[in-house]
Formats: sequence, structure tokens, C-alpha cells
Amino acid sequence: MMGGANSSSSEGFVLVGISDHPQLEMIFLIAVLFSYLLTLVGNSTIILLSRLDARLHTPMYFFLSNLSSLDLAFTTSSVPQMLTNLWGPEKTISYGGCVTQLYVFLWLGATECILLVVMAFDRYIAVCRPLHYTTIMNPRLCWLLAATAWLGGLGNSVIQSTFTLQLPLCGHRRVDSFLCEVPAMIKLACGDTSLNEAVLNGVCTFFTAVPLSLILISYCYIAQAVLKIRSAEGQQKAFSTCLSHLMVVFLFYGSAIYGYLLPAKNSNQDQGKFISLFYSVVTPMVNPLIYTLRNKEVKGALRRLLRKGREVS
Repeated sequence: MMGGANSSSSEGFVLVGISDHPQLEMIFLIAVLFSYLLTLVGNSTIILLSRLDARLHTPMYFFLSNLSSLDLAFTTSSVPQMLTNLWGPEKTISYGGCVTQLYVFLWLGATECILLVVMAFDRYIAVCRPLHYTTIMNPRLCWLLAATAWLGGLGNSVIQSTFTLQLPLCGHRRVDSFLCEVPAMIKLACGDTSLNEAVLNGVCTFFTAVPLSLILISYCYIAQAVLKIRSAEGQQKAFSTCLSHLMVVFLFYGSAIYGYLLPAKNSNQDQGKFISLFYSVVTPMVNPLIYTLRNKEVKGALRRLLRKGREVS
């Protein structure tokens, strides 16, 4: 893999990050560490509540716990290495570590693109077909949709990452990013990358623009259905749940489209680095905050769990 990369495979790569601004490294270290801890606590809480509270044993929370599991893995695939590089003078990552990060990061990112569409479909059925919701969204279909998201993301990663790893590096080792991802590796290449950029744009259009369009179309139907609900309380509950999902959608897709659909060679390097930092660190952190702060069911489940804990102690 990676023609002309013999020295890279033996020595690994240098993740530049913000090493050209050393005065900012400690600030970034504290901010990234704080965000990572919040991500671990927030997403683990959602997974725990979805498993332990019987009232949350619904398709919506099944998919939400999948999203939280994905976010935990997504951020853990990059942040520990990022913290290590920010902490000390060594900014290196082994060749095997870089390749693993490339495959895993792209796998989980593509999986989230599909999973957000699945979650929008779940909300569409819940609001537009409420009487048939439990029949349509049966456990078998839920597991099938979740498996499709995970396997679809994996297939994309295997194809696109393997294709990227064929690029000649000519001994180049400095990855101008916080992590090993496709746009950064394309910038590292010394040969003609036009085909790789075309494939990257085509695949990313399929995994971002197409799912985002489907989500927006589904929410147009959802909005029409919500406006027909006569109960003000029912309207508020439906809008609150859907608004949480839409906020997560725009945060993730907005940063992903900016980071992956801009031409890899021509995009501003510093902007690209901070966008990758945003969707690898910030988005997984705010997802559980968005869902818990706006969701009475999750907050109620958390109160019941804490009350049960106090009673046991």
C-alpha cells in the first residue's frame, strides 16, 4: 500500500496539528480533554438509560443508543492520539496506527450519515403513521436498519480508505491535520490526485447531500403532520423531539460537507484542521446535550435512575 511509502511505513507519520502555534497547544489540550470527558459521560448516560429504563425501550431510543455508541467510538478513534500529541513534543503516529485511524474514522463517520437518515425515518413513521408505528418499526426492522447503517459505513471505508492508501507519498510524512483522514492523506500525496478527489467528492456527495435531502424531505412531511395535531401539547412534544434531531443533523452534515466536499488540495489548511476537530470532538459532545436538555423522557429516566440509586444506598 501507498507506493513510495517505505520510509513512512517504517517511521510512521507526523500529525502537525497546531504545532506551528505552540502557545495554543495547552489551551487546546484542556479544551479537547474537557470535551472528551463530557462526550464519555453524556453518551454513556444515554446508553445506560436506554438499557435500564423500560419506558425508553422504543425504536427511537434504540437508534439514539446506537448513535451514542457510535459517537463514543468515533471520538475515541482520534482524541486519545490527539491528546498525546498536544501534551508532549512528540507528534508522531505509527503507520499502522494511522491506517487504523483512517479506516475506523471514515467507517464511523459514514455510519453516522446513514444512521441519521434512519432516525429521520423513525420520526416520520412516529408522526405521520402513529397508529401503525409499533407494527412498522418492529424489533426486526430496527435491527435491520441499524445493521445496514453500520455495514454501509464499513463498506464505504474499506473502498475509499484502500483507494487513498494507493497514492504515492514519495517519503512525505507530515500530515497537516490533527488526525489521519482522507482529505489530509490526499494532500500528502506527491502524484496526481484528481481521480482520488473525484471519487472522494462522489462518495461524499452520496453519503452527505443525498441523506441530507432525504432527511429534509421527511421533515417537510413531518411538519405538515404536526401542524394538523389539534393538541398544543402534542404539537410541542413532536416539534421538540424533531428539533433535537434536526440540530444534530445540521451540526454533523454541515461540518462534514465543508470538510470533505471542498477540493482537498485547494481548501484552506487551518480551516480544514479546525473543521475536522469540530466534527471529531465537538459534535459527539453536544449530541447527548441536545437530546437530554430538550427531552423530558430522558430527563425523567435520569431522575428515576438517580432516585433508585439513592434508595439502594
